[in-house]
Amino acid sequence: MFVKDGLAERVAAEGAGSPADLLMTVDIGNLVELVDKGVTRPVTSPALAAAVPAHLRAADGAWYALSLRARLVWADKSLGLTSVSYDDLADPKWKGKVCIRSGQHPYNVALVAAMIAHVGEAKTEEWLTGLKANLAKKPGGGDRDVARDILGGLCQIGVGNSYYVGLMRSGKGGAEQKTWGEEVAVVLPTFTGGGTHVNASGAALAKHAPNAAEAEKLLEYLLSPEGQKIYAEQNFEYPVRADAAVDPIIAALGKLTPDTLPLAEIAKHRKAASLLVDKVGFDR
Repeated sequence: MFVKDGLAERVAAEGAGSPADLLMTVDIGNLVELVDKGVTRPVTSPALAAAVPAHLRAADGAWYALSLRARLVWADKSLGLTSVSYDDLADPKWKGKVCIRSGQHPYNVALVAAMIAHVGEAKTEEWLTGLKANLAKKPGGGDRDVARDILGGLCQIGVGNSYYVGLMRSGKGGAEQKTWGEEVAVVLPTFTGGGTHVNASGAALAKHAPNAAEAEKLLEYLLSPEGQKIYAEQNFEYPVRADAAVDPIIAALGKLTPDTLPLAEIAKHRKAASLLVDKVGFDR
């Protein structure tokens, strides 16, 4: 069953009568919400522990990342940009040249939360204020719109998720989006002293799963090399397993070195991140 919004509330309302076995969602905030709502139960499987690095799963096995989406920098090819840090986005040299979707979108809230975890709230506020000063236009639209706006000359660099590159360059979004994807350069940014920020698609075993054993086997399959390959090919995300194949379009972006900051740690700072976005008036 697909539920667009309110998955945690839906399963909580169903209680012991819920037919759900495995709860699958995107964004670390949604995974943590499932746990906070009390609708999951831990899975302690040696196979899962071996497949998923510790920073990409709950310490008690309450949830596991299935695939990763990296927050990347897209740029006008004429810039010749080959490396960049997240800090650089606030450099005054980019004043009036940056495009990005709403700061309150979960993708950006997670990025700001990760920055808080790395450098603290005060320095993150300075960074966010600098980034706001560099915006070419009011934040809005989606990640693919950032590529469109760069191609249209409205800005020179922007921020977007890796899987959107796959959706555009594969042609799955149509011929126009294929042009957007192919005509912008893609760079894997890093935190100073760290790696590239990633968020996750993940899953948790439902608390009242009527078929718990089968659900656990499905989770183990999704995190096997074969399952990871299929998953990555379907959603253009990076596999969680280091030994799993990456879709060729995504592999062509360069080797991903994920930041090892635990996703659970990022989740702890999401509320503070959202408050900072409002404090600096990022979306205004």
